Amino acid sequence: MSGQSLLVPGELSPIRSVPGSIRRPEYVGKPAPTPYTGPEVQDSDTIERMRIAGRIAARAMEEAAKHIAPGVTTDELDRVAHEFMCDHGAYPSTLGYRGFPKSLCASVNEVICHGIPDSTVLRDGDIVNLDVTAYINGVHGDNNATYLCGDVDEESRLLVERTRESLNRAIKAVKPGRQINVIGRVIESYAKRFGYGVVRDFTGHGINSSFHSGLIIPHYDSPHATTVIQPGMTFTIEPMLTLGTHEYDMWDDGWTVVTKDRKRTAQFEHTLVVTDTGAEILTLP
Repeated sequence: MSGQSLLVPGELSPIRSVPGSIRRPEYVGKPAPTPYTGPEVQDSDTIERMRIAGRIAARAMEEAAKHIAPGVTTDELDRVAHEFMCDHGAYPSTLGYRGFPKSLCASVNEVICHGIPDSTVLRDGDIVNLDVTAYINGVHGDNNATYLCGDVDEESRLLVERTRESLNRAIKAVKPGRQINVIGRVIESYAKRFGYGVVRDFTGHGINSSFHSGLIIPHYDSPHATTVIQPGMTFTIEPMLTLGTHEYDMWDDGWTVVTKDRKRTAQFEHTLVVTDTGAEILTLP
């Protein structure tokens, strides 16, 4: 694995402004969102609005990813995605969610998830996950992907490729009538072939007018994930695979999650709607 030094927190830039004309999610300015009490199965109008939100989130992530290069800060990636979403009438869902201060999550190397963009400078050989969610027309679209920065070592590159493949396999396993745990079973069985850890405490989730509806999508074979998949359900699948342990530590910022052994980790995510025969990806650019 790359001999890069471990990450340390950088300096935060001021919170970015959002035009007043853009509708805010209800949780902005509050300590926590109002618990979701609606259905997990969405009507056709909600799904169509989620397609729009998902497309904007995917394109914002794609635009930010174009700037990934040695010498670029994670804060600069945040700026690009923030401006793209605002320019397209969307609110960056993470901005102000439970106090999160930025418009995307940028998780580098050993950071599993929820890395806060700051003055950290990307280095040749890093891998970086961007997690972007857009809110527009009253609904959210959530996606993430892990990208290579410069000349990345083979072990890390394979981890990224295989994490993407684990998501693809999980999406294909989504069928009405199956239980949610089929998703984690597929991911875990694939990851075990390579000796990867599968993060357990951070999961996929239901998403609609709520950023996190309360529906949990584990990425391991959980005996408790017995909810039956139904057409019209909307949720994310977002496996996090590691080169070592699935256990983690959290930085003092209360957000940044790093592998306990500080080995590298990758993640990919799509927002899906269940169809009569499988699943449609809503976060395609």
